[in-house]
Amino acid sequence: MPPQGFLNPEQVLQNWDVRTGEKVADFGCGPGFYDIPLGQKVGSNGKIYAFDIRLEALETTRAKAKLFHVFNIEPTRADLELARGSGLRDMGVDKVLVANILFQAPNQSAVLDEAVRVLRPGGSLLVIEWNDNDISHPIPSSKVNKEEIKTVILSKGLILVKEFAAGSHHYGLVFTKKE
Repeated sequence: MPPQGFLNPEQVLQNWDVRTGEKVADFGCGPGFYDIPLGQKVGSNGKIYAFDIRLEALETTRAKAKLFHVFNIEPTRADLELARGSGLRDMGVDKVLVANILFQAPNQSAVLDEAVRVLRPGGSLLVIEWNDNDISHPIPSSKVNKEEIKTVILSKGLILVKEFAAGSHHYGLVFTKKE
């Protein structure tokens, strides 16, 4: 049975094996929706790199981190559609989260290329996007077809390990980068 409700970060993250001490990149963090629970999961020895192109989103993420006393979150402005746009080193993180940004990205492939570049072998990528048939989508013409995005990511050498309902309006896909 799918989780109830619009989109609950704690429920979504139950589908992703985030461990203490890991480094996680959140591509398109927005107001830090996932960053507080991620920061709590990785603990003080872990790190959350929270990327967004919008300064106001980063300020909100920074304020939430302070409010919840989660000090391992590093909000950073980045254009993830540019080559090496995150500024992270190659294979420098254990996990990459790409949640609700592909429908906004004119160059989805470039965002995914950057995610694959920074992900270590054996690391995992979590993609969250709007369901194809959801009529409440903010920009209906820009929905990201689940089968198409799976094909694109598989073509980049990742392996699909899990599909799940990420709330009542979204799907989740977990991929692993080959060792």
